[in-house]
Amino acid sequence: MELLVSPSSLEEAKLSLSADIVDVKRPAEGSLGANFPWVIRSIKAVAGEKPISAAIGDFPPKPGTAALSAYGAACAGADYVKIGLYFSDFDDARLVIRSVVQAVKPEFPEKIVVIAAYSDYERLGTISPFDMAVIAAEEGADVSMIDTGIKDGKSTFEFMDEALLTSFTRENRRLGMKTALAGSLVFADLPHLKKINPDIIGVRGMVCGGDRSCVINPDLVEKALSIIRS
Repeated sequence: MELLVSPSSLEEAKLSLSADIVDVKRPAEGSLGANFPWVIRSIKAVAGEKPISAAIGDFPPKPGTAALSAYGAACAGADYVKIGLYFSDFDDARLVIRSVVQAVKPEFPEKIVVIAAYSDYERLGTISPFDMAVIAAEEGADVSMIDTGIKDGKSTFEFMDEALLTSFTRENRRLGMKTALAGSLVFADLPHLKKINPDIIGVRGMVCGGDRSCVINPDLVEKALSIIRS
């Protein structure tokens, strides 16, 4: 299980370099808010061999915009390109996922496409993670992810329990994809996550002392890593 930490700036990224994956996002623009290409480039430069993930947004059904954003993130240096599906229609989901995969994979076959749905999909009125995962696998994505769409302090575990998240993780493996779990996770969730055993867990608020609007604390990154690896 790898730890992905989401800094919002170059300064925060320097505090996150002990994480397995450094995730570039802009929280002011949403759960998976996109940051600027020059921020991705600058973080890639300081991260060295460390893989960089870049969120491109919580997307409406706009496949052309999604494809161009994904291509831009890949060109800027992101090793993982991540999009959230902020809508409900299955056909739209297929077209957006296919467009993102086609934007990234032909030119950058080594880069990893991450498709995210939301644990709180019922209150959002968006596609469920289980439905998204089937389509993502069929369209050639690499990682199926769950996050929270509304950042109001409610954890993914408030919407999907351990059994459901375990089922999601197992289904992704059956489909040939990896699993990433995120969404206002706290330290108390880590023992449950270790039992679920996703490939990646994504955090920000946890390593900011509980408030995602605060600055990342490198000691808390180390604490999370020590618990995961124990």
